[in-house]
Amino acid sequence: MIGPAIDRRALLGGFAGFTAATLPRTTRAAPLPLVEVAPGLFVHVGVHQDFSPGNRGGIANLALIVGGEAVAVVDAGGSPAQARDFLEAIAARTDRPVRHAILTHHHPDHVMGAAVFRAIGARIWGHARLEAALLDRFTTYRAAMERLLGAAIAGAEPVPVEESVAVETPRRVDLGGRVLELRAWPTAHTDCDLTVLDTATGTLIAGDLLFLERIPVIDGSLLGWLRVMDELARIPARLVVPGHGPASAPWPEALASQRRYLEDLAAAVRRAIARGRSLSTLLAEPPPAGDWLLSSDDHPRNITAAYKELEWE
Repeated sequence: MIGPAIDRRALLGGFAGFTAATLPRTTRAAPLPLVEVAPGLFVHVGVHQDFSPGNRGGIANLALIVGGEAVAVVDAGGSPAQARDFLEAIAARTDRPVRHAILTHHHPDHVMGAAVFRAIGARIWGHARLEAALLDRFTTYRAAMERLLGAAIAGAEPVPVEESVAVETPRRVDLGGRVLELRAWPTAHTDCDLTVLDTATGTLIAGDLLFLERIPVIDGSLLGWLRVMDELARIPARLVVPGHGPASAPWPEALASQRRYLEDLAAAVRRAIARGRSLSTLLAEPPPAGDWLLSSDDHPRNITAAYKELEWE
């Protein structure tokens, strides 16, 4: 954790003179594939894996939205290496400038490539609490990613959030005849979740407020996430891009599996607490996680988070 004596803006802005050319190259990966889920809205689908040198941190979905004058990306990738490949994929689709990089929350698979986008002049958008979350965790994340990804993480730095979005005050971004609606949420998956609605196509980019196929991970509040999902479902979208899973899915039907998992988790943990079972006992015989991918590690983590939250409700 970064101590209070450090100048927050100096730390965040210290690499402002970087250019894309100064960021170290790593071994070339295959071209970053993009799926056009709606006109002018492209998604790179992250792999259902843990972090590894082979995937270079590319385990989350990334989105590209092309307007009449500018481009926005939603999430920046799990490493500078992946971010550079994302930029090359963008250049193959459009010659419009990338002016906005919108970060849905602070987890490393979504933000570790952000310095690459800031270096080319993109403005960084995020939840009003995102900058503090980045500062609190970036040093730890960076050390972990150096161990897990190797050279791909070279050049990763925390970025200042130049345009913040408060829970009470949604913001709009005009890409030139194409308006994005940015909304910050109370604590749910994390304490700094942000969604993006592409009004031109009725597509909601949900970040990790929605997991499909890969098991949801609680790093905020189980009950808060369930409450947020109720409100999310009322957003008048046609399609959703999840933070993990397929490129798009029908909305709001896509919420059903995640809602069922989180509700079942809450019910199982409440029953255990009511019967006087300790957390260690519950973890020794965990309730079923269903058919979610990568559940062997993350389901016990969710039980722990749920138990700590529900123990004193």
